[in-house]
Amino acid sequence: MKEIIISNKNANQRLDKYLCKYLSNAPLSFIYKMLRKKNITLNGKKSDGKDLLKKDDVIKIFFSEETLEKFTKGEDSGKDNKISSYYNKIYKDLKVIYEDEDYIFIDKPVGLLTQKAKNDDVSLNELLIAYLIKNGNLKIEDLDTFKPSVCNRLDRNTSGIVACGKTIKGLQELSKGFKDRTFDKYYITVVSGVLTKSETISAKLTKDNKLNKVTVNNINSKATDNYDANTEYIKTKYTPIANNGELTLLKVKLITGKTHQIRAHLASINHPLIGDYKYGDNKLNDYFKKKYQLSSQLLTAYELKCNLNNNDYTIKSEIPKLFLSILKGEGLWEPGIQEDLEEKH
Repeated sequence: MKEIIISNKNANQRLDKYLCKYLSNAPLSFIYKMLRKKNITLNGKKSDGKDLLKKDDVIKIFFSEETLEKFTKGEDSGKDNKISSYYNKIYKDLKVIYEDEDYIFIDKPVGLLTQKAKNDDVSLNELLIAYLIKNGNLKIEDLDTFKPSVCNRLDRNTSGIVACGKTIKGLQELSKGFKDRTFDKYYITVVSGVLTKSETISAKLTKDNKLNKVTVNNINSKATDNYDANTEYIKTKYTPIANNGELTLLKVKLITGKTHQIRAHLASINHPLIGDYKYGDNKLNDYFKKKYQLSSQLLTAYELKCNLNNNDYTIKSEIPKLFLSILKGEGLWEPGIQEDLEEKH
């Protein structure tokens, strides 16, 4: 007999979903059969599998050791050692902005993938797990039933805030907030040209998956307009913070969150991001590459305002050193600018 006491990490999910992960080699039909026959019980009682698990719930599995081994790790008895070795090998220090029992907010650097693009990639998602194992917040065996995960994606070369769930509850609440657009997401960037007043702009965005590029058109179009399946409605608000007569420092509120939205949307109104070779002015970008060694778009996920578990959070990242160096070098950083970034939305 195997007894499992549910931890905070695995609470807030259905029993059958938990069992599918724990007994990963067992067919779902077999799991339901074991529940019906009370070979698997929850808190000493029969369950149909739909019960929502709570912290300290007790699951008992009345299998022989051989059967349990067959439906869990099977023949790969060295799996835990391999996993442990992998996460030890890839471990890197992360810049943690805020962390509690359910959530962790990380300041992602430029050049790091948020999630894997290929099987051999090491993304922030893997580094998050390595960090939690290293700090004793996660055990290798926990990964059989739950994996902490990032809940929002940033482009590889966009820095800033990534929200991650450390528990099922944390993942569910963060994912819901991003999906329902109840979180306020603010970015900072520098664009070509001068903008002097805040505006909210709308458009249609069409994605080309083969080229990993989007096209923006029909500025100020309405969501009710007809468009094909590859087209999405986007909405972006920007607020000028400072300009030098040629460039503008913007604080951007991402109202919708689509692929390359800020980059393509601002380029579509002739104010492309500095350093953005995909949507921007290559001649201007070459100037910044030569002067500052800037090789990617100047864009940071700077601030996130969210309500989680009836608590208000304001999460802020640091302005990267290169970003700040460019602001100072181009006369866009003066006394009071930091305060303007905090106040203007």
